[in-house]
Amino acid sequence: MPWWSWLLIWCVLALGLLAVLGWFAVTLFRKARGTLRALESLRDQLPTGEFDRSAASAPGDLAVFADSAVLLGKVEQLRAERAHRNQMRRDGRIVRGKLIQNAR
Repeated sequence: MPWWSWLLIWCVLALGLLAVLGWFAVTLFRKARGTLRALESLRDQLPTGEFDRSAASAPGDLAVFADSAVLLGKVEQLRAERAHRNQMRRDGRIVRGKLIQNAR
């Protein structure tokens, strides 16, 4: 093979490599931009108010003197609230994951 064919082959390979690297860079940039948007929306969801210290220091009901049916109701209510919070977080993660995957 003549010397110019090797030069042509290596030039084509180098240009192909640069094209693939450019495509990866653009894809990575778009995903990073989508991640930053998701982080900004997450930051907006954080509470900015001052913590109410009087509510935290107030004594709660003593479980020793409470009726067991009332305590069982409170436990069930807390479980339901926790399940609802977990489901809301799970739904949010699914939405954010879809946004990150489709950030183009």
